Amino acid sequence: MARMYGPEEKAKLERLINEGSNVLREVEDLNEGLKETVKAVAEELNIKPSVINKAIKIAHKGGWEQVNADFEEVEAILDITKRI
Repeated sequence: MARMYGPEEKAKLERLINEGSNVLREVEDLNEGLKETVKAVAEELNIKPSVINKAIKIAHKGGWEQVNADFEEVEAILDITKRI
């Protein structure tokens, strides 16, 4: 059986749902704008959009050290297997 909510609880839930929906819509709009900007700059600079997106994510999370360490390990594996 569903829980019964009083008028204050109902109003609070309605505000939260409305505000949450607005925030998610704004996030979608911002993501779409970023996607379009990345695509335009990538075309202009002749770079893959995925490379720019990866750089953005690394810059955002500050994880260059781990990415670099992973790349060095991949490079070592490819060197050992004579694939580079």
